[in-house]
Amino acid sequence: MDGEPRTKRLYFSGAAGLHVRVSYFNDFMWKPALAAAGLIPEPEEGERYASAREHGMHALRHFYASVLLDAGENIKALSRYLGHADAGFTLRTYTHLMPSSELRTRKAVDDLYAGLRNEDHGPQTAHRE
Repeated sequence: MDGEPRTKRLYFSGAAGLHVRVSYFNDFMWKPALAAAGLIPEPEEGERYASAREHGMHALRHFYASVLLDAGENIKALSRYLGHADAGFTLRTYTHLMPSSELRTRKAVDDLYAGLRNEDHGPQTAHRE
């Protein structure tokens, strides 16, 4: 990154006002919420929640990326939002989430003609000379 370092307020912070560690967030906030929703099992007494990449903080990042890509955000911007140094890495990681070109093509054509559906273009509208 270029420019002078800047201090920003955190959206979420721990009791001391510092950043929330991923492990703390996963173990005491995110996974209990998943268990309460019935998406993952509660741990046995004295045990931790099972470790699974798809149930941790990574799942939130993946969801965020999928929402932005589905909305049409470009890879370069998404890479910056996720803090990736290389947009190529972002593309390789999230390309499977990008809407297919066939869907975009159909939507573009549908959107073009959507406004014309209420107009009468039948033979009776031809100009008489």
